[in-house]
Amino acid sequence: MSTAGPDPSDLDRIAVAALARVDSGMLLGLGTGRAAEAFLRRLGERVRGGLQIRGVATSERSAALARRENIPMVPFDEVERLDVAVDGADEVAPDLGLIKGLGGALLRERVVAYEAAEFIILVTPEKLVEKLGSRVPIPVEVVPFASTSAARHLTALGGKPAIRKNADGYPLQTDNHNWILDTAFGPMDAPAAVDARIRKIPGVVDTGLFLDMATLVLVADTGAVRELRKRR
Repeated sequence: MSTAGPDPSDLDRIAVAALARVDSGMLLGLGTGRAAEAFLRRLGERVRGGLQIRGVATSERSAALARRENIPMVPFDEVERLDVAVDGADEVAPDLGLIKGLGGALLRERVVAYEAAEFIILVTPEKLVEKLGSRVPIPVEVVPFASTSAARHLTALGGKPAIRKNADGYPLQTDNHNWILDTAFGPMDAPAAVDARIRKIPGVVDTGLFLDMATLVLVADTGAVRELRKRR
């Protein structure tokens, strides 16, 4: 996995494009990661300028940034429906299938996106792939008790799992107190089938395969923003 970050100007460009789809009175899902944080900062500017919205965060990190930006937040248990969720992705396929979760918030991101009328994804061009699994592994969130067993079964499915770790060498713990097995499968011809097999493994909480969820992908092209919508 590459650790090089995207150009901040590209992130800002797609953040501004996403913000153009936000109106006063909306209830927003606020994603996690570099692209989502660029959107949060631009959203904070608009809120301080008078835009009236409320947000639900997908991670403690995003919630903390939203508070710093003075964005009004509501608890998720008070939400029945969101107008828009805005987030990033680690890969985007031509059918708008996604891999998400390198930021560690995949479960909460999925729950929030599921409640949104529109799910907008912000990416830079290198995230576009012909087949999911071409650039990054699939993050698989598991309960710690089942991590060894789940890793064995993921290997049997043809994956190469590795426990995600902090700089101190201990397993990274998600906001849900689970662990993540980053599992490389390589480019996948049938990601839905892979996802279904992974979900049958006891102890698996969620996967980073977000299929049939994105409604719009905004891609930072040179000096412009390209829109990708799912073919109907």
